[in-house]
Amino acid sequence: MFAEQDVAALLLSLKLAGLTTLILLMLGTPLAWWLARSHWRYRYVLEALVALPLVLPPTVLGFYLLVALGPEGPVGRLMEALGGSSLAFTFAGLVIGSVLYSLPFVVQPLQNAFQSVGLRPMEVAATLGASPVDRFFSIALPLARPGFLTATVLGFAHTLGEFGVVLMIGGNIPGRTQVISIAIYDHVEALAYERAHWIAAGLLLFSFLLLLTVYRLNRRLPGART
Repeated sequence: MFAEQDVAALLLSLKLAGLTTLILLMLGTPLAWWLARSHWRYRYVLEALVALPLVLPPTVLGFYLLVALGPEGPVGRLMEALGGSSLAFTFAGLVIGSVLYSLPFVVQPLQNAFQSVGLRPMEVAATLGASPVDRFFSIALPLARPGFLTATVLGFAHTLGEFGVVLMIGGNIPGRTQVISIAIYDHVEALAYERAHWIAAGLLLFSFLLLLTVYRLNRRLPGART
């Protein structure tokens, strides 16, 4: 049913999605908090940049990442100057591309969750002597748990299904950069529809169960809308 190469592509996809989601949660949480609380007049510029991958064709983002990370790009030259090598067609390059492409799927749910917390609980905690750090970890984070759950699932699922960006920046190297979406494309090109079907159907079922779980859990978490 599944060839060894398909299993390797699936494991690489899960590794990429897990690492990307972890990085996005660490980077996206302070960014979303700032976007939710800031009154900077040009905040909308940063919001537009965060949301850009939602409307940008993946191949466009992948192309410019390939140019930037390649041997002749600024990042590639910097890496070579530091004694490293180009990040194009490597797993590290896939992670960078995935973080940028999945950024809005993590930041926007977190921003909405922080905005829904409102000012009142934070103001009450401040009157009781809680520091800004205490208010963030004791009040904002617990109340924003539904947003974190949604952001985690969306970031993971979106990265798992990437195609255009990962093909441009990572190519199609079995065992190194071939992820599961590219493995399906390979089988379709080879007219191996049955193998493509088994993988695609598995991903379809997995994605549905993932969303079913997050919607179910979101209804049970304190502060979630029912």
